[in-house]
Amino acid sequence: MSNPRVALVISEDHPSFNQDNGALVEALAKLNVEASVHVWTDKSVDWAGFDLVVLRSTWDYGSRREEFLEWAKSVPKLENPASALVWNTDKEYLKTMAEKGIPTIRTVWLDPARHFSSQAIHTRLPAFGDFVIKPTISAGSQGVARYQEATATARTRAINQVRDMLAAGNHVMIQPYLTSVDHEGETSVVFFNGEYSHSFLKSAMLSRGTAPSEIYVEESLKDGVADETFLDLARKSLSAAREILGIEDELLYARVDMLPGEEGLPVLLEIELVEPRLFVRRHPGAVENYARAIAARLSA
Repeated sequence: MSNPRVALVISEDHPSFNQDNGALVEALAKLNVEASVHVWTDKSVDWAGFDLVVLRSTWDYGSRREEFLEWAKSVPKLENPASALVWNTDKEYLKTMAEKGIPTIRTVWLDPARHFSSQAIHTRLPAFGDFVIKPTISAGSQGVARYQEATATARTRAINQVRDMLAAGNHVMIQPYLTSVDHEGETSVVFFNGEYSHSFLKSAMLSRGTAPSEIYVEESLKDGVADETFLDLARKSLSAAREILGIEDELLYARVDMLPGEEGLPVLLEIELVEPRLFVRRHPGAVENYARAIAARLSA
């Protein structure tokens, strides 16, 4: 009997971000699993010929979401499943997480169908403190910018950015900038098959006046391990996501990103179920954790 075959899926535009895949291929080989790396838009790939298809870094989906989701729905044995991708590729999922009792950052949501004027946008920007503007559909930090509320020039730029995004048909979210990230960082917790694997801290990436980016911004890591309050929120967030999705089985992989909130307790920034960087080579045993989780799916 031949070894099971696994496809690790990437995007064509970000080959330099795939260093972890070589280590994962090697770890899977030790478990008698044959893994290979493929671009999701490659029409020559027979996805049905694999025993499992695992997303790794499909970071161009933000600009071609419908195409990406149609592809995902057509792929048998895809992890995470297409239903999770539909939900998680639009950050409005944070609304449903909040409804489940998960603490999130206060957010103003703007719908392009409402045709907001510049004055209406102005009234929805925070009156105090720095704030962040994001498209609800993007990968990484694409299209994200931080503004200073007290600067008239910054507010004008922010209004123009929001107006342009809405005019292009994009839904927009506006959040206060939590300054705790500047000195405490962002905490990320990684799970494989619902089991905790590792955690890390990410340095703040948005300085004042950061222009909206059209590229995937490299994340800067700091050593650190999530404390129990963050681990507890991460587990609750993962459980809430599965409940919302109606998924009984554990998700193959998940990364939960959190920040210290305005009252000192952690709040959910994002739960990443599509294409998160997992930094498995940086943490001892993490590559093996991921490989064992994949192998477990194959033997289930």
